Amino acid sequence: MARRLSPPSAAFLVTLGVLLALLHAVLALTAAATKSMTADEIAHLTAGLAYNSRADYRLQPENGNLPQRLAAVPMTLAGVSLPPATLPSWPAADVWNYGHAFFFERGLAADEWLFLGRGMIALVSAATGLLVFCWSRALFGWRGAFFSLTLFVFCPAFLAHGALATSDVVMAFFFLAAVGAWWRHLERPGAGGAALSAFVLGLACVAKFSAVLLAPMFALSALVWLVGRARVAGWRPSLARLARSTAIHLVVAWATIWLFYGFRYGAFSSELAGGARFYRGDWDWILTDFGWSRPILVIARDWHLLPEAFLYGFAFVVQFAKERGAFFNGDYSLTGWVSFFPFTFLVKTTLPLLILVVAGAASAARMVWTGINTGRIAALNIRLRPFTPLAALFVVYWGTSLASHLNIGHRHILPTYPVLFIAAGWFGQWLDRRRPVASAVVAGLALWHAGESLRARPDYLAYFNQIVGGPANGWRHLVDSSLDWGQDLPALKTWLDANARGEKVFLSYFGAGDPVYEGIVATALPSLPDVGPPKKWQPLTAGVYAISATMLQQVYSPVRGDWTLALEKEFQTLRALEPTMLAFQNAPARRAALLRDVPEGKWTAAWKRYEWLRFARLCHCLRPRRPDGEAGYSILIYRLGAEDIATATGGSLADWSALIERTIAARDAGM
Repeated sequence: MARRLSPPSAAFLVTLGVLLALLHAVLALTAAATKSMTADEIAHLTAGLAYNSRADYRLQPENGNLPQRLAAVPMTLAGVSLPPATLPSWPAADVWNYGHAFFFERGLAADEWLFLGRGMIALVSAATGLLVFCWSRALFGWRGAFFSLTLFVFCPAFLAHGALATSDVVMAFFFLAAVGAWWRHLERPGAGGAALSAFVLGLACVAKFSAVLLAPMFALSALVWLVGRARVAGWRPSLARLARSTAIHLVVAWATIWLFYGFRYGAFSSELAGGARFYRGDWDWILTDFGWSRPILVIARDWHLLPEAFLYGFAFVVQFAKERGAFFNGDYSLTGWVSFFPFTFLVKTTLPLLILVVAGAASAARMVWTGINTGRIAALNIRLRPFTPLAALFVVYWGTSLASHLNIGHRHILPTYPVLFIAAGWFGQWLDRRRPVASAVVAGLALWHAGESLRARPDYLAYFNQIVGGPANGWRHLVDSSLDWGQDLPALKTWLDANARGEKVFLSYFGAGDPVYEGIVATALPSLPDVGPPKKWQPLTAGVYAISATMLQQVYSPVRGDWTLALEKEFQTLRALEPTMLAFQNAPARRAALLRDVPEGKWTAAWKRYEWLRFARLCHCLRPRRPDGEAGYSILIYRLGAEDIATATGGSLADWSALIERTIAARDAGM
């Protein structure tokens, strides 16, 4: 007789889930290993090491504390030392220049420590997958759990950010963990559940300041719980329990915040604080035009209710969330667009996942409609109640995202994706041999989703779906951390070695990596952030021009937007001075004569302004043109002849306009 196969044990299935989550971490980390340091990673890693080794919390306080500490654990354990505190960038808390000196000016094995720091975050990303797995298992069984986890494992957004030494994935984990622990604690009373929920909340508070959104999420969940509980136990005991629980959570969160700042109010390390300050400005500066909450923050500061760096970081986030330069489908704004995040979700989510979202939403709406029409409200309430914390997370987060003025990256809606993955576990019931057609459709969507991810590898950050024509067209719609975060210097090096040996190269780079460290020899165009040694003033000539998409779209340029007659007049005035300014730099005798009439600071300021104007004029000519090459879809590459450069950066306004018109005509003709 044939041996009957017994169903797999729970331990076996959990082990498979863990292995699948670790596969996600491996996929993310090995892809990130081919990428250079992104814009925010240098700040997170440098600040984290300062927190761990110097107990100084001034560097980048606006991004929390826990993710930076975590990413810097390998360097801390290995005893890696920061640059001396005598560098001017240390007392100024200039984390960008101080970080550049740390990673690229001291012979540090930057790639190795970056990889290890990214590995720490990859573990958090894998843990997020396990949360998705366990939650889906509780709602939809094993098939749903594995279906949800598969969607997570191959999600391009989580693969893009799941192995970056930043705070986005860490906060996504804590949003999901915090609302889940809070709801479980409400539904299942007990000291252990209460302690876990309170501690998770505390960790979320030091992960990122967006943790403030947990307050309305908790409140919505508590309201649903309270209405249901009061019918059984009465309003008074239910309210009393909720009040006690809330007080415990607040106290534990408060204590956890103090723990991560060393139980010390001052942000400045006592041994290293001489002349030190926060980055960009003091308290008076950060509180200027702060709004209605200014008195509350001042009281918290003056009474030392919370650590100084925590309060300053919160104030920094509030101030800079009011206005921030952003680019969206050819438009520029300081206050964002309501349609920004819906569009980013639409074009940076795989089509099969979008299909599942639409189908799932339609099925849920039909279920609710049927329940209401048939009067089965009680049964509907029982079915929907377990989804309360997920719905609270999704609704609150999306509501605040739509109103946000901070429209700089798809990553800011990352915490909403796990909710969709868990909800998609409902389709796991279709994976049944008794339903062959439905099973084939669901399995096909999962395979399509995984295929999209593998096709994008290793350029997960630059993933765009077919709605906008894929990643090759991404730069026309979104930039910054939705596409171009400085990650593709190695890809640029590979392209130049294969296609531009011996040619003169010009580079405008957006990011915190270092072209010289990557072996790229190029003349520097305006780049951000402006770190490292001063760049030599240079004329523009024929050659290969490699320009990061964020720089090409001039998102953070002082002259972004339309090219006006006023800008043209200013440009032509400064252009006439270009030979004189170059002589000021290159000819000592001429420099001495020029300094007798104009101080050095004015010459430097004039060149910087001219350089930005000249670069902006060039970008206006390049944007309508098809690139001659690309590196990871985020750095666009153009070969420009002497005539092109002369017209784009030195010709008359009429010649410049004619060049743009010819470029558009050639592009439209498919040339």
